[in-house]
Amino acid sequence: MSSSFKTLKQECYEANMELNSLGLVIHTFGNVSAVDREQKVFAIKPSGVPYGKLKAEDMVIVNFDAHVIEGKLKPSSDTPTHAYLYKKWETLGGIAHTHALYSVAWAQAQCSIPILGTTHADHLTHDIPCTPPMSDLLIEGLYEHNTGVQITDYFSALHLSPTEIEMILIGNHGPFCWGASASRAVYNSQVLEAIAEMAYLTLQINPKAERLKQALIKKHYDRKHGKNSYYGQD
Repeated sequence: MSSSFKTLKQECYEANMELNSLGLVIHTFGNVSAVDREQKVFAIKPSGVPYGKLKAEDMVIVNFDAHVIEGKLKPSSDTPTHAYLYKKWETLGGIAHTHALYSVAWAQAQCSIPILGTTHADHLTHDIPCTPPMSDLLIEGLYEHNTGVQITDYFSALHLSPTEIEMILIGNHGPFCWGASASRAVYNSQVLEAIAEMAYLTLQINPKAERLKQALIKKHYDRKHGKNSYYGQD
């Protein structure tokens, strides 16, 4: 692969293949992007290409205005969403969009995922937010760009931080996750799907299951992410 973006394309390719191997997408759906902040570009999966046929060189390089810089194939149809989020949130290193079963089910139900257990609290201290369905005006406009607008506006309205909550459900659509890298965005996508399934099963067993109490939320989050964290080997 002869390209000045070889490393970026490889990172993007590996993240997309992991998304597929984890069973978080179906057929050609879903995508991951990886950003290069210095060059103000990102690599993203091409549109409609089966995962089994993808190669690293197929990844498309795009700028933050969603214009193709390098690539023979069309980029993902969700490219304007990624571009908008990279432009608005400078801490993002990678973004993933999946069609994972339980995550999408919660999105279609237009429900945020309540924090019911410690697996959820190990990763964030809030419910996983779900936006309302997009307005007709935004749907009829620049739909994919407006999905990015919908995400950032919802975070602003609820005073949420994208560095603390690295995932969201789009009402009637599905999940977007992000992180410091493309691989972290995939990790968060897998975590979201696991939490979505656990919450669904919990509420099937006990529809009146209560929200995890605050002391447990704080303990589980802080032991991994707080200033005095002690989980792991570091």
